[in-house]
Amino acid sequence: MAVVAGGTRGAGRAIAVSLGLAGATVYVTGRSVRGHPATPGRPETIDQTAEMIRALGGRAVAVRVDHTEESEVRRFFEQVRREQRGKLDVLVNDIWGGEPLIEWGKAPWEMTWRMGRTLIERAVFTHILTSRYAVPLMVARKSGTIFEVTDGAHLQYRGSYFYDFVKSSVIRMALAYHEEFEEAGLRRMSTIAVTPGYLRSEYMLDQFGVREENWRDGIPQAGPGYRHSETPYYLARGVVALAADPMRRRYSGKVVGSWTLGHRYGFTDRDGTQPDWGAYFYPKYMKGVEPTS
Repeated sequence: MAVVAGGTRGAGRAIAVSLGLAGATVYVTGRSVRGHPATPGRPETIDQTAEMIRALGGRAVAVRVDHTEESEVRRFFEQVRREQRGKLDVLVNDIWGGEPLIEWGKAPWEMTWRMGRTLIERAVFTHILTSRYAVPLMVARKSGTIFEVTDGAHLQYRGSYFYDFVKSSVIRMALAYHEEFEEAGLRRMSTIAVTPGYLRSEYMLDQFGVREENWRDGIPQAGPGYRHSETPYYLARGVVALAADPMRRRYSGKVVGSWTLGHRYGFTDRDGTQPDWGAYFYPKYMKGVEPTS
């Protein structure tokens, strides 16, 4: 049984669909529901994600949850406890909503602090709050895995102050929960930060005026790195592989990239390729820096 918090689009949607395809009952949460999209300009909803899972023969429940609101998060996990008799195997924290809040090219002292605070609330506090009410279900059974979705398998600066802060923070959350599980003797519990490479999300495809079918037409605008991009399903297949691996705890407290998981578990992206963002990005742009895993 899995909860994908932030399953409206992108990696969250792909992870939800892939877990459903693998046989999990998936609860998909987010703010965007049919007729009431929460993000201006984005049509995707959690209802669509659940329908995709069901169309593939899976089991899915879409529940509107604003993960910044404690009462909604608490009520949701009470529903999960009741309907699933306390069972929760996997929590995926992919709550984001940050695209309109990032101020690229500005120094920290020039940024709009209200936008930065909102970004922290949406991309960090939501993960903290969601774990606060999800993890007790796992602790009660002494088993479960948390996946924190981030950007980059490294601790180097990500080019924008608040963006770097939130993406680095969820990596630290994975480490912190791992240490707490260790201290409590919960050896069957893991928390792993996972990252895609250059992600061809719905948002990114729209930015370059292409669709998945002709994504390569966006290379002149996006730049050469776009040749090494991947669909959200590449990371999603990595999450499924980790969730099914009895030895997944070797990654607990760490951050691991989709490219590492693809090579380790032998899966491919939807087009049969194995994009390796790590092999392209780190030698070219981060000389002397190795991915953390």
